[in-house]
Amino acid sequence: MDSPTPIFDSHLHIIDPKHPLVENNGYLPDPFTVEDYLMRISGLGIAGGAVVAGSFQGFDQCYLVDALSTLGPDFVGVTQLPVDTSDDRILELDRDGIKALRFNVARGGSAVLDDMEHMARRVHDLAGWHSELYIDARSIDEDLSDRIAGLPAVSIDHFGMHSDGLPALLKLVERGVKVKATGFGRVELDPATAMRAIVDVDPSALMVGTDLPSTRAPRPFENTDFDIIRDTLSAEELAAVCWDNAADFYLGRERN
Repeated sequence: MDSPTPIFDSHLHIIDPKHPLVENNGYLPDPFTVEDYLMRISGLGIAGGAVVAGSFQGFDQCYLVDALSTLGPDFVGVTQLPVDTSDDRILELDRDGIKALRFNVARGGSAVLDDMEHMARRVHDLAGWHSELYIDARSIDEDLSDRIAGLPAVSIDHFGMHSDGLPALLKLVERGVKVKATGFGRVELDPATAMRAIVDVDPSALMVGTDLPSTRAPRPFENTDFDIIRDTLSAEELAAVCWDNAADFYLGRERN
């Protein structure tokens, strides 16, 4: 993306072989360290981001804390936690730079849906964290939509995955839910169409990201994915989607 606008990478994974991995449906990813990430994004204008826990990382926090200590204060963590995690531990992780809790609904990850509301409210009340859902939007019926929209702060990964889920996703956007423009090579929809529809509903809802290293995606992230964003949005919309929306959501502040 040839633009002076800084980019907040709202969705990336760090896979450090120094820390434990957990097979998910028989899958273990290849290493993708902080050094690998920084080399891969060189020249893209990325100045901050969110390191997101993958299903293959279970409840391990050490890799995430290590990664954030290297990446710096404009990067934050999105973790997975068991429901019995203590308040003290959550506050300790907050001091380490973790700012959100992920529910991996699509791969049956960190918590069942019955725990989602309780944990989402708990971490928000305690530490101001929001929640992130990896979910196929086709599965969002009216009841689940009400539950998601009722959370204090929440985002949906990868456009909700499928074009057939876009109407349900847009109803959530109308109710204040954020959406990540990420995983262009793993979604079954046209990213430009989805972005235009989301921004037309709420210009503050959309956040861009790389999804690096794109584990299990049919097509990994390509630099030209950012060109799709640039070609779809106006200059004002681009500034919001590339930095402002995510910086407000994750950091609670504008660009330094």
